[in-house]
Amino acid sequence: MTETSAPAAPATTGVTTKKAVITGITGQDGSYLAELLLSKGYEVHGFVRRASTFNTGRIDHIYDPEATHDGSPRLQLHFADLADGSRLATLLAEIQPDEVYNLAAQSHVRVSFDEPEYTGDTTGIGTVRLLEAIRQIGLHCRFYQASSSEMFGATPPPQNEETPFYPRSPYGVAKVYSYWITRNYREAYGMFAVNGILFNHESPRRGGTFVTRKITRAAARIAAGQQDFLYMGNLDAVRDWGYAPDYVEGMWRMLQAEEPTDFVLATNTAYTVKDFLQFSFERLDLDWEKYVKFDERYLRPTEVDALIGDYAKAESVLGWTPKVLPPRLAQIMVDSDVAELEASGKPYIDTAEV
Repeated sequence: MTETSAPAAPATTGVTTKKAVITGITGQDGSYLAELLLSKGYEVHGFVRRASTFNTGRIDHIYDPEATHDGSPRLQLHFADLADGSRLATLLAEIQPDEVYNLAAQSHVRVSFDEPEYTGDTTGIGTVRLLEAIRQIGLHCRFYQASSSEMFGATPPPQNEETPFYPRSPYGVAKVYSYWITRNYREAYGMFAVNGILFNHESPRRGGTFVTRKITRAAARIAAGQQDFLYMGNLDAVRDWGYAPDYVEGMWRMLQAEEPTDFVLATNTAYTVKDFLQFSFERLDLDWEKYVKFDERYLRPTEVDALIGDYAKAESVLGWTPKVLPPRLAQIMVDSDVAELEASGKPYIDTAEV
């Protein structure tokens, strides 16, 4: 990848190092969050699913066995799956983390229509397995649940912490379950458990099947003469797009707050998929309308027309505001994809969807 970042030096001697667990550490958000926590002196433990191939490309650059704390690597990976509650409990009891960030999920909305049961089990029930493991072992930690703007679905924007949910996909439904079970454990057991209701957030580390990365990668390939057309579905959907590194800082801030509560993170902006196409192709002096073709296969059975967030509460309580807005976001992603092509001499293929 063209992005590079190194973890900061370990915390000062004599200062207790915080421990954090990140599920879904190999995904876009997990990798940026791991970087952030390492830069703050944390010892980070990532939970990854066992698979026949390694999917650690987003975090390989920060895994340094020499960067140690008390003789152990400051970034450690453990095989675990949200479908296995006993394994989660065993690892959490061993690690004794101060903070747990649940970012693992089947997070592709379109795929959730094809695999609704799997999505419900991992994205929904997986959360209660993790919360119950924390409760049963008596772990005193702060818990972050990655909620989603897809929970709002058909509810008219703008959407904030008080907006009713109306999910329009199996993914959105599963996230609603996770949201409410997190609140239930907070209220029933006094756990410091919060929901971060994050609107769409993107980066050069976004999986290639997500619409923004699909667009920016295609623009780079078309400009390089390696692709002729880009096939798309609904171009009129309105989204509030932000930059993933901004949003993981918001996650961390939520767990540093005095009281546990839920927050929306967004940019308060509204752009269509068509707008994002224009921003991306204009970066390379291309007219997107010459290269984009419609393909009904990319339509969802039920569409979410508009998601536009209101982050006023996060700004007031956490002091959080987004630094990168959609026009600049598209440029960052296009520039990264162009650099990737130039460095490799061939298209970079990333099949990850999480």
